[in-house]
Amino acid sequence: MSRSHMIAVAVTTALLGAVLTSQPAAAGPAPRLTRAGLDPALVTGRGADVPFVEQEAENAVFTGEQLGPGREAYTLPAEASGRTAVRLQPKQYVEFTLTQPANAFTLRYSIPDAPAGGGITAPLDVSVDGKHRRTMTLTSQYAWLYGMYPFSNDPNVDPIPGWWKPDPDPVAKPFRPNHFYDEQRVMLDRTYLAGSRIRFAVPRETTAAWTVLDVADFELVKAPLKQPARSLDVRLFGADPTGRRDAAPAIERTIAAAQRIGWSVFIPAGTFQMNRHIVVDQVTIRGAGNWWTIIKGKVLPLAEPAPDKSVHSAPGFYGKYAADGGSTGVHLSDFAIESDVSERIDTDQVNGIGGAIGGGSTIENLYLRHTKVGIWLDGPMDSLLIRNNVITDAVADGINLHLGVSNVRATNNFVRNSGDDGLAMWSEANPSGVVNHDNVYDHNTVQTPVLANNIAIYGGRDNAVTDNLVADPIREGSTLHAGSRFNATPFEGTLTFARNTTVRGGPRDLNWNIGLGAIWLYALQSTMSAPIEIVDSSFLDSTYNAMMFVVDWPVKDDYAITGVAVRNIKVDGTGTNVVNARVGGWATFENVEARNVGAPFVNNCGTFHFNGPPEFDVRLLAGNDGGWAGATWCEDRPAVVPPPPPSPWN
Repeated sequence: MSRSHMIAVAVTTALLGAVLTSQPAAAGPAPRLTRAGLDPALVTGRGADVPFVEQEAENAVFTGEQLGPGREAYTLPAEASGRTAVRLQPKQYVEFTLTQPANAFTLRYSIPDAPAGGGITAPLDVSVDGKHRRTMTLTSQYAWLYGMYPFSNDPNVDPIPGWWKPDPDPVAKPFRPNHFYDEQRVMLDRTYLAGSRIRFAVPRETTAAWTVLDVADFELVKAPLKQPARSLDVRLFGADPTGRRDAAPAIERTIAAAQRIGWSVFIPAGTFQMNRHIVVDQVTIRGAGNWWTIIKGKVLPLAEPAPDKSVHSAPGFYGKYAADGGSTGVHLSDFAIESDVSERIDTDQVNGIGGAIGGGSTIENLYLRHTKVGIWLDGPMDSLLIRNNVITDAVADGINLHLGVSNVRATNNFVRNSGDDGLAMWSEANPSGVVNHDNVYDHNTVQTPVLANNIAIYGGRDNAVTDNLVADPIREGSTLHAGSRFNATPFEGTLTFARNTTVRGGPRDLNWNIGLGAIWLYALQSTMSAPIEIVDSSFLDSTYNAMMFVVDWPVKDDYAITGVAVRNIKVDGTGTNVVNARVGGWATFENVEARNVGAPFVNNCGTFHFNGPPEFDVRLLAGNDGGWAGATWCEDRPAVVPPPPPSPWN
C-alpha cells in the first residue's frame, strides 16, 4: 500500500469519530421531518420559512451504518446536520419517503478526498418507487480543507509555525481535516406524490471508498417565472443560455441598454457562463427562479493583481466600492450563482455579491453556492433588504456586513456549511469613524458553520439578532456571539438577542480547551459596557454551557463585561453549566428556567484571583427556576454530562 493510500485509510478511520450502528433494510418508520435535526414543533416561529422540507438520513430506511452522534471537531459526525449521518458502501442505500409532492431535492453528502488533495468524483444512483431515474456525480472538489487558517487543499500541510498546535510535535498527517460536506441540487423527471420512495444507492462500481449521506431537502419547484413587462432579455444582446460561451459582455450590454431606457434586465431559464463579477448600479436584474436561471463560472487567475488585491476572478454581482460612491437602487432576484471557489484567499474578491449596495436596494430569492462568501458588503453604506436567499458551501462567511453598514435587514435566509461565520456584522474601526448600526438579522436559519459562529456581532451600535434558528457550530465559535475583537468599534446603544433558538451550541474551543456557551460574550480588545439584552430565547442541547462571559487571559484584569440583561429564557440540556463566567463584570438573570443541566448552574471563576468573591456578579432577579442557589463554585474544566434530547416544555 502506498503512503498516500495509508494516509487516506488513517484519516477515514479517525474522522468517523463515533459509534457505527448497522441498520438493515426494513419497511421502516413513518417519514420524519426535522428542522435543524429536531422535531419542528420545538422550533416553531424561529428561523427561515423555506420552500423545502428536511429529512435526515439517519431517520430514513438505510442499509449502511449510522455515523454518530458525535461532536468532536474534525470528524464526519460533528459536521453533519444533527451531528449524525449514514455511511454507505457499494450496493447500500438510504431511502426517503416523501411527505408532500416534490419534483426536486438537495442532497448533502461527503465522499473522500483524493490522496494528494483536490477531490474525486463518484456515482450515486437515484431511483423513485423502484425505478432508476438518474445517476448523480458526487464530488469532493469543494470539500476537504486541512491545517490552520486560512487552510489548504493539501493533506500534507504543516501547522503554522508559532501558532497553537497539539502535541505531539510533529503532528500526524493529515493535520485537522475539515469541511467534509458538499451538496447538490437535482430536478427530477416529474412531480412525485407524497408516499413516493426516493432511494439513493451506491453502485457496485464506485471510485469512493465510502459515501456519507447527511440530509435531503425535498421541494416542489414552480414553473419558470415569465419575463416581466418593461424588461430586456439578455439573449437579445447575445447571451448564450447553454453555458458554452461567455455571457458576461452580453449581460453588461443589456444592463447598459436597460439603464438608458429605464427598464429592467431579465435573465431567462438557462445556464449563463460568467467568470468575473459585474458591477451594478441603479438597475434591476431578475431571473426565472433560482432553480432555472444559473449564473455559472470558474475561478480564473488574473494576469496581475487587481486594485482591490484580488488575484483571481469569479462570477458575481458587485456594487461599486464605497470609495467610488457605492451603488444604490440595485435589485437582484430569482437566479443562482454557482461559483468554483475551493480555497480561501482572503484578498480575493470572489464572493457572490459584493461591494457597497444600499439606497433602498434588495437582494432576494438567490441561491449562492461555492463562493468564498455568499454576500460580503463593505461600507460605509445604508439601507438594504436581504431576504429569502439560500447560501451553501461557502469557504468563508455566508453574509458579512462590514465597515460602517447601516439599516440593513437580512431576513428569511437559509445558510448551511459556511467555512466561517454564517452571518456576521463586523463594525471594523476606520478613519471615517462610521460604525455598523441599526442592522437586523431576523428569522434566518444558519446550520453547521465549520469554523466560527452561526451569528456573530463584532462591535457597532443598536444592532439586533431576532427570531433565528441556529444549530451545530463545529469549532472556534458557537451559535450566537458578541465580541470585542478583530479591531471592532466598541459596542454602543443596545445590542439585542431576542427570540432565538440555539441547537447543539456551546462546543469545545480547541485553542483554550474549554467549552463555550451557546451564546458567548467575549471582551478581548475593550470592556463591553453597552447594554446587551438576551431575551425570550431557547438554548437547546448545549454541548457545554448555555451562556458564557469570557475575557482573554492576557487582558483579564483590564477588560470586563457589564450591563447584560438575561430574561425569559428556557435552557433544555447543557453538558456543563447554565452560566460560565471567566471575566469581571455583572449580568442580571430573570425568569430563566433550566433543566437537564450537567453541572452546577453557575460556574463563576471571574478573573481567577481566588482571593475573595468572584469578580463577575451574577445578579439573580425574580422567577429563575432550578438549581441557581448555592455556594460560589469555580471549576476550570468541569466534566461533561450529555443531556437527553430536548422535549416540549410543559
